[in-house]
Amino acid sequence: MKKIQVTRSPIDNSVYVERQQASNAQIQQTLTLATKAQKLWRQSSNKERAEICHRMVDIFIANEDEISQQLCWMMGRPIQYAKNEVTTMAQRARYMIDVAETALATIETPSPPDFTCYIKLEPLGVVLAIAPWNYPYLTAINVIIPAIMSGNSVILKHSAQTPLCAEQLASAFKQAALPEGVFQYLHLSHSDTESLIKQYQPNLPRINYVAFTGSVTGGKMIEQASSGRFIGVGLELGGKDPAYVRADADIDYAVETCIDGAFFNSGQSCCAVERIYVHKQVFDQFVVKAVKLINQYKLGRPDDPDTTLGPVVNTSAANFVREQIKEAIQSGAIPHIEELNFPLAQTNSPYLAPQLLTNVDHSMRLMTEETFGPVIGVMSVNDDHQAIALMNDSEFGLTASVFSSNISTAVEIGEQLETGTFFINRCDYVDPALAWVGVKNSGRGCTLSELGYQSYTRPKSFHLKAKRQTKDFSSKNQATTQPIS
Repeated sequence: MKKIQVTRSPIDNSVYVERQQASNAQIQQTLTLATKAQKLWRQSSNKERAEICHRMVDIFIANEDEISQQLCWMMGRPIQYAKNEVTTMAQRARYMIDVAETALATIETPSPPDFTCYIKLEPLGVVLAIAPWNYPYLTAINVIIPAIMSGNSVILKHSAQTPLCAEQLASAFKQAALPEGVFQYLHLSHSDTESLIKQYQPNLPRINYVAFTGSVTGGKMIEQASSGRFIGVGLELGGKDPAYVRADADIDYAVETCIDGAFFNSGQSCCAVERIYVHKQVFDQFVVKAVKLINQYKLGRPDDPDTTLGPVVNTSAANFVREQIKEAIQSGAIPHIEELNFPLAQTNSPYLAPQLLTNVDHSMRLMTEETFGPVIGVMSVNDDHQAIALMNDSEFGLTASVFSSNISTAVEIGEQLETGTFFINRCDYVDPALAWVGVKNSGRGCTLSELGYQSYTRPKSFHLKAKRQTKDFSSKNQATTQPIS
């Protein structure tokens, strides 16, 4: 029986996309082709890979209007912001392409006069990338570019909410003349995805690495499915990212930055600010200014160019956020935003009014459990020590921010925080030159930066009893540089 995958738009709950999920025969055919293609692709030069990947980015950018409309309708991104993902994806992809030669360079090691020793980085084989809907191109490209540039082939399984993203990437790679089979996608159910990861028979095509971005629950499934396979797994999971506003901070700037970090993309970001701690000396001032700013948001249909706050991805997600808010208020939290100021907000719909709550604490799910919606809890703290303790009091550790005019003190605070990325006077931002990592339940592994290439390669040591020859190990990272037709 054919399985149909349905994507409903959060704009009006209409069916926006329908796709047939892959059959077992199609899954095996895709895996076989990926394995065959990778054996040739690994022989290509860094220069050829870079040329193809840069062409793909050029083609992708040229289609930004269509891509932006699709993002708006598939996941509810306000149309005025949708092109930002296209631009940022291109910048991120180009950075990772350009650092590949350095990241993959052969490492010459010290050796005796009669020996030559060096380490080469070899591709793993077939990489399965599993991408989410909230930043559908940015999260996918974190994996796709370094994996392909390392000489691997990639199979992309995108979220059922954003299936057209996989198709857009495949079309761009095809037009860029990437050899057939090096990049493919599959529309898969969760159970078929799990089976694909588990699949293993000696000398038969199989997945060699899994890169997953999504929920903690999904990450556990990936780890269980890969158990006993001895393959690498990269997991970028949830977050409950904190910000701390010290008494010496620029309050206007801190308010503007923190609220944007909390509410951009309707708060649907793994590194969104989800809890704010403010020094007691400036707490009231911060709250007044934040409430004023939040009330300036326009909740509306994302295809309206004036909308600044779109719906969350579906009614179920909105109701989850509503329940967190309700429980917090029942426990004593004080809401500061009148829902009547946002007429489009409706019960049992994806349209959700933003909210700021004070008198919150860590007994409330709102302050400890990932929310993924346009709501923020703000707590008063007495000093840096209390702020540090509260920021670390979480099962997650993706990013954390401190707002202060005293940079050295802020750095000292950052060194005590259990987090993968630390910001000063900034938040909710991914720099491709920096390693993107999580601690605790925010996952494991590394994407982006030169270090991100280590996830998609394995070191192979060469220990040769041969006199050292003059050789430029840094210029090439593959055994051959023959072009691939």
